Amino acid sequence: MNTEKSKIESLREWVVEHKLRTVGALWASGVAGSLAYNWSQTGMKTSVKIIHARLHAQALTLVALTGAALVEYYDHKTGAKADRVAKFLELGNHHQSD
Repeated sequence: MNTEKSKIESLREWVVEHKLRTVGALWASGVAGSLAYNWSQTGMKTSVKIIHARLHAQALTLVALTGAALVEYYDHKTGAKADRVAKFLELGNHHQSD
């Protein structure tokens, strides 16, 4: 059980560090998945299929951005972000003194 928790924690940390990359990947997968689904539907024009795929991807992006905002709020509330910033600044000071 500890191993699974650490995997989830490491995934959460990666998402926190790469928020925009995560949102972009979700958007791209949303477009691809929606296009694949819409292409299987018969009776729709190609332009309608593309518009539907874009709308689905936009909705998924809004959900991802909301999730990123919630993670940012949680990190701010718990002080985890301040710890990361302090660690980053500490690393920067070591490189400057060399």
